[in-house]
Amino acid sequence: MKLRTLTLTAIIAALCAVGSMIKVPVGISSAALDSAPAFLGAVFLPPVAAGAAAAIGHLVSAMTGGFALGPLHFLIAAEMFLVLWGFAKLHHAGRTYSKWIFAIIANGILSPLPFYWIISPAFFFSAVPGIFIATVLNITIAAIGMPVLSRAFQRKEAH
Repeated sequence: MKLRTLTLTAIIAALCAVGSMIKVPVGISSAALDSAPAFLGAVFLPPVAAGAAAAIGHLVSAMTGGFALGPLHFLIAAEMFLVLWGFAKLHHAGRTYSKWIFAIIANGILSPLPFYWIISPAFFFSAVPGIFIATVLNITIAAIGMPVLSRAFQRKEAH
């Protein structure tokens, strides 16, 4: 991995950590604005780096929320990695609309699915609305910022 990519990944992970401290009041202590920077990072980071930044952001969010689900947060961090990896792959492939649909479905609905069996169906059905709302907020922030960031990086690469 190039030094520039490593540095940008660290910056995005740090921004995810800052976003993790802005909690979304939906009843789940780790719901926060931690993934918006990672979605934005998909503009200029390779998929693996964007996924790593998202996983780190979630772990910081879990820590600042009291790590309520304990070691299960490592599963969620792995899911965040996969969601951002897939989103970045779609972004780099020019899939303008499908990347957003993928992110909402994968993060807002599919990511909590293992908890249906790990904890209980009741937990799953009570968690999904809050996680879905937090996902939509994170994606909305990214969707607003992404065109500006994309133009800035295109301009920089042209020079």
